[in-house]
Amino acid sequence: MGLSDGNRTFIIHGEDGRGCFRDGLADSRAECRAIAKASRENFLVATCLLPRAIRQPFYDLYAFCRTADDLADESGTPEKAVFALAEYRRAVAAMYSDERQDGQIAGIFVALADTVRRYSIPRQLLDDLLDAFVQDQSIVRYRDEEQLLDYCRRSANPVGRMILRLADADSDENVLLSDEICTALQLVNFWQDVSRDRLIGRVYIPESIMHRFGFEDETIRRGLDSGKTTPEEVRVAIKFLCKRTQERFHRGMPLVDQVPGWLSADLKLFVEGGLATVDAIEAIDFDVLRVRPVVRRSTQLRLLGRAMWQRCWSGRVGGGTS
Repeated sequence: MGLSDGNRTFIIHGEDGRGCFRDGLADSRAECRAIAKASRENFLVATCLLPRAIRQPFYDLYAFCRTADDLADESGTPEKAVFALAEYRRAVAAMYSDERQDGQIAGIFVALADTVRRYSIPRQLLDDLLDAFVQDQSIVRYRDEEQLLDYCRRSANPVGRMILRLADADSDENVLLSDEICTALQLVNFWQDVSRDRLIGRVYIPESIMHRFGFEDETIRRGLDSGKTTPEEVRVAIKFLCKRTQERFHRGMPLVDQVPGWLSADLKLFVEGGLATVDAIEAIDFDVLRVRPVVRRSTQLRLLGRAMWQRCWSGRVGGGTS
């Protein structure tokens, strides 16, 4: 057995020889819960639909994603962000190393290590997320849809794949469907936040799409500066991109019926929320440079109520625990 020394965390080996973090695990889990519950992101409301046994592992994964994202966006300079993310990458490497030494991991990584081990979450998923955050520090324009989708493959899709692991539902077919949903969620966020992203120097509308619809990055800048209605060519492009994203949501929708009931309710909430965002963009006639489209509160409550009813019903039918 390992020994405790101050605030350090050691591995206690069981009779089967497998290591399990004990000292510090409770504190680490509490830190992950606090990070998750402090989030204002709408999708976190969906945690109320999760079975109790899944909530802590979800918090552990969320805490990693949230804090890594914050390092990418709030470190002050790209150089500081890259340095901080490199520290995270070393912590991830230590979690998966067979030669890990005492004290190499701390904070949220103690709970995260427990979760990735218990659910056999591949290291590649965490590395892909970190790759995307590092990319954000140097690439702020995308030449074509292929390059943008490659970014989504690393920035969004790993999250869905990790959740499928928690549900033991990551068949090849389900993973592909999850990728469609996660990529669509990332893309609709881009189309919703064209003005916000441009103000911080990022443009996610691919250059190939700009050329196809007859405008350039400068058109977006001038549109923002003028405060007037979004130029027609930009609105037509956003309409086209929203249509493509809507189709992607629908291609992923069959996943809702192929996972456990508790996850099905969450997935449906995510998909319907994404589609509602597309509707909100359409409702402002794609005028995304002048107005930030938002899903109405009444729509959010309706979707959440429907998801909670589905969760309760599936629990009764399937005999699942809350």
